[in-house]
Parts: sequence; structure tokens; C-alpha cells
Amino acid sequence: GGEGGLPFRPGMSGVHTHMTNTRNTPVEALELAYPLRIEEYRLIRKSGGPGHHPGGDGIRRSIRFLGERGVASILTERRARAPKGLQGGHDGRTGRNTLRRHGRSRILPAKATLELRRDDLLVIETPGGGGWGPPRPRGA
Repeated sequence: GGEGGLPFRPGMSGVHTHMTNTRNTPVEALELAYPLRIEEYRLIRKSGGPGHHPGGDGIRRSIRFLGERGVASILTERRARAPKGLQGGHDGRTGRNTLRRHGRSRILPAKATLELRRDDLLVIETPGGGGWGPPRPRGA
């Protein structure tokens, strides 16, 4: 997701995903290891909290399951409570997990184990980081 803003710089976007000891698991590694296709992978613009040093933006991943049946575990944070801004900075946006199956969407909890079927789409949106310090007035 997005890193929180710091006293000396804005937060970085799309980092701290805590997956495989890398900043971000490469799409190719996931697609080679599992029966899935990454259909969308992008920053969620303006998901970081405003501040003198704004929080970094989170990531949106849309993952299509290609196997007949499978199981996925989701272990995420900051779905109910936003990442807090500090020293007058504003909160970042919460994350969200969504399962789309047969044209219907279902919001998933932060932690879940779910059965997947062919063509299910799992959308994972990571939170934006909180901002640091009061936002600057426009034009300042």
C-alpha cells in the first residue's frame, strides 16, 4: 500500500506489501506459480492522505482465477480503520477486498479464506498512507 508521510518527505506509493520479502511481488512470478492472470495492477491515485508531506498511494490488483477450483487466504489490514495522519495530516483511504463472481460483487473481510472457481475475480485494494503535517493551502 502507501507509506505514511514522514517529517522529511512524502510517503512512497505502492510499497510495504510484505510479500515474499520484496517490496512488490512481480506479476510474472504470480502468473507462473499459480493458475491466475493479473488483469489490473495500478496505483489508486489520491488514496494517500493529504498533508504537508502526503501519504503514498495504495495499489489495486485485479486477479482472475483460471483453475477449476482453488482456495485463497487473504490476510490484510486497514479495511475498517483508515491509516491515521500525523501532526495534522489527514488519514489515508482504507483498503478493500472484493470477490466478483457471475456478475455479482461481495466485499470480503480483512482476513478470509475463500473457495475460488474458474473466472472469479479477486480485487485487492491496499490502503493509502496517512499524511504528515497540515496540508498546505492551495497556491502556497
